[in-house]
Amino acid sequence: MAEKLYFIKTNPVVAKINLYNKLCREEEHILPFLKDDKKTSLELIKKKALDHIEHLSKEEMQDLFRWFDAGCKSDPEEFRNRLFTHGIDVFYEISDSSEIRAFHQVVSDYEKHLHISLGHKTEAGAFNRFLMYGIFFSGLINENSETNFHFDYLKSGNKDLYSVAEAAVHEKKPVEFPAAELHHHFSELYDGTKFYKGNILMLPHS
Repeated sequence: MAEKLYFIKTNPVVAKINLYNKLCREEEHILPFLKDDKKTSLELIKKKALDHIEHLSKEEMQDLFRWFDAGCKSDPEEFRNRLFTHGIDVFYEISDSSEIRAFHQVVSDYEKHLHISLGHKTEAGAFNRFLMYGIFFSGLINENSETNFHFDYLKSGNKDLYSVAEAAVHEKKPVEFPAAELHHHFSELYDGTKFYKGNILMLPHS
């Protein structure tokens, strides 16, 4: 299981300039972090950074993260700052392994009940609906968090999602589930993305 789950917004214009130029300048430094056929992999990453950073696959983005992480000597603030400077805005993260597992379980249940697939890159509107579902689901499991502003405010206008969350809770209520913590994550993510119009990337990073 990944040690962190990152939530990312991208800036394609900044990446087209700063990330692309960095990749060109530091080719020898990034190669050890790439998979087999490293030269070809690097050329693909450079092309995608130049075209649109969101064309990078999840695996290619993870390679970039390992490269940046190694250059920051385990300084999380410097790591985030360098990514941001190169068009990658890590605006939220979950770092507790049990909470990451629970988050993925909520994603899986949501996809099953709604017959959709979020993937690692999701349009903001679709991601926002998932977050509302997550607020309902985690709120219903942990009754103390039902009084949360988001839960009450969103409930009346999203009865369809609330009903789906109710069904998911009745179907399988976890014995050990960090509901309060997850409820906080969903609420924070909702606040950070409700007016955003681009895509949201979810990236596990170990």
